[in-house]
Amino acid sequence: MPDGARAPDGPQGTGAEPLLRVEDLRVDYRTAGGRVPAVRGVSFTLEAGSKLGVAGESGCGKSTVALALLRLLPKSARVGGSVLLEGEDVTAMRWGRLRAVRWAGASIVFQGAMHALNAVRRVGDQIAEPMLLHGTVPPGRTGARVGELLESVGLPRWRARSYPHELSGGQRQRVMIAMALACEPRLIIADEPTTALDVMVQAQILRLIDDLVAGSGIGLVMISHDLSVLADTCDRLAVMYAGRVVEEGPAAEVVAAARHPYAAALSAAFPRVGDPGSRMAPRGLPGDPPDPAALPEGCSFRPRCAVAEERCAATDPDLWSAGDGGRRAACVKVLEEAV
Repeated sequence: MPDGARAPDGPQGTGAEPLLRVEDLRVDYRTAGGRVPAVRGVSFTLEAGSKLGVAGESGCGKSTVALALLRLLPKSARVGGSVLLEGEDVTAMRWGRLRAVRWAGASIVFQGAMHALNAVRRVGDQIAEPMLLHGTVPPGRTGARVGELLESVGLPRWRARSYPHELSGGQRQRVMIAMALACEPRLIIADEPTTALDVMVQAQILRLIDDLVAGSGIGLVMISHDLSVLADTCDRLAVMYAGRVVEEGPAAEVVAAARHPYAAALSAAFPRVGDPGSRMAPRGLPGDPPDPAALPEGCSFRPRCAVAEERCAATDPDLWSAGDGGRRAACVKVLEEAV
């Protein structure tokens, strides 16, 4: 990776070990037609108390990244690179150590809480399970702790006796967040936590996540296809395309003035408050993301890029420095401006 491509280590570049450091993460899946790359060299860091958003269209690899952080991928997946959680490589952990880290060190909020929760068990028992497994709370106090967690996510204690089908979509998502917080992890990974929720419930869940992260100093990696949600929730934003990060930087700056053509197209696809033109005719992208098994030569975004040049077919650019605040973008035009 070229000079300037990496953000400084630790707060203000002090060299302190961040909460999470992902280095050259690569994931491919075994299929009947051979190995298919889903994630191609993703790298980022996350400090405690910070929130990183990962955005992109369906199929860009963002959920694969989320699952790879805790080794939750199927057996057909092959993983390369490193995932350092407080300096310890998750990809190299033995099974016993990995079980100890899941929930207690890092936890995940899955999209589709109805499918993630056990339909025949009361939600209180499901929240208590990781605490009993890891021994973080004495058995005699689990009920009280479950009640505290439910109240922390805006649900009454008596909801511990409910089954998942007795809750609304927003309530089920709150239960998933309570479960993720049960063992007081240092890192929470939220994979599309507001998918299929109406806008009012979505706003409540996002506010809840924001308050919990701010109040406890944990780190958050939030996955979404909705750039506007991530801009409102996260400090930094990484935009993925075809298994790679193509732009990274402060969330508000990336949304307002993206340097990579794909990130700019994603931002332009959402109507803006106070902009009648974008409300009446939000822009989109022609075509579809490339098949991971048959990526185009050079820049993978080239076939859909309105400003592509002949040289874009010759190279798949690295993430180059694109301004202050650790901004980076994988576009030859960014490199051209930096020279």
